[in-house]
Order: sequence, then structure tokens, then C-alpha cells
Amino acid sequence: MAAEFIKLFEENPDPRKIQQIVDILKDGGVIIYPTDTIYGLGCDLTNRKAIDKLCWVKGIKPGKINLSFICEDMSHISDYVKNLSTPTFKLMKKNLPGPFTFILPANSNVPKIVNANKKTVGIRIPDNKIPIAIVKALGNPLITTSLKEDDVVEYPTDPEEIYENFKNLVDVVIDGGYGNNSPSTVIDCTKEPAEIVREGLGEIIL
Repeated sequence: MAAEFIKLFEENPDPRKIQQIVDILKDGGVIIYPTDTIYGLGCDLTNRKAIDKLCWVKGIKPGKINLSFICEDMSHISDYVKNLSTPTFKLMKKNLPGPFTFILPANSNVPKIVNANKKTVGIRIPDNKIPIAIVKALGNPLITTSLKEDDVVEYPTDPEEIYENFKNLVDVVIDGGYGNNSPSTVIDCTKEPAEIVREGLGEIIL
């Protein structure tokens, strides 16, 4: 069955459509959704079936996925991160929500999610009301990854084109308007001082 194509407006996401998406996520669905950078591929991190499907769509084994979570706000972070230092907390507070992924030391909850020995996790709080509304209604973060590999020249930006390419692989494609062609800037906070490991959108405030 082809994926649902759901139009949402970033300024005011329709709560009924958000709930429709959340119901699909809770049932093990995989969604493609807009962020403040590129379109992302996501699922409910508490649903093992969904994680397996996301990895299948991405073409990787579950234990090999680089885990990044979309969080509603900073309050979720301590559930998945250990030893969050004061300088790192302050750095994140200054720059989130925004187009950044912070690589942090994972606590024991993270390996259980994919049955793998994961030592780090990426945390994102995008400056886009659509994924934030989804996570808020879902009650926990989304596992997220890009639609393509990080070394691609171009990320897909047109939601209708994305739908045509992925409609038989995922359960929902959200049309939130054209996406960006640049991913998030990635900051590795497991090192002292923190180090930018991928330049993307956004300029980090130190």
C-alpha cells in the first residue's frame, strides 16, 4: 500500500493530522518529515519493528545505524545521555532549537534500542514546529536519519518528488514545503573542547 501524503503548515501544524501521524508511528510506521535542514526519515524509538523497517529503508543493519534522536526540548536528553557536562549543556542551550546535531556519550538506554554496543548518540532539536509537534504528541523522541548518505552531493528537497521515490517504502510522507539541501552541522561533544565534525547549516554560538 502506498504511503499517505500529508500536507502540514509549519506555522500551525493541524493537531488532527499530527495525531494521525503519531498513530501510524505507534503502529510501527516509518515517516519522512521536514526539519529546519533536510527532510528526515524517522520512527518511534520505542518500537522495535519500526526501527527494523527504518534500517531496511536505509539499507543498513540495525546495529550499524548511527543513532540520532529528534527531541522536543532539553528535558528528554538526560534519558539517553550520560555525563552531560556543564559547558556542553550551556553550548546546547545557546544553539537549540536549531540546525545542529550534538554527538553525546550514550547511557545504557541507547544500546538497548538497537541491541548494539552504541557509545554515542546524536541529539537534535530542530527549529521547525512540525517534528516538534510530532514528538510532543508521541511522548518520546524519534529516531532520525537522512534520506541519503552523508556523502551525497544533493539531498532531495521537493516533497512531491520524495513521495514518488519513497511511497512504496515508508508509511507517511509529510509535505511541509521545500526542504533545504544542506544537513545539520554536527558537533562532537565527547571531546574536550567540542569539535565540529561536519559543516552544515547554522553557525554555532560558542
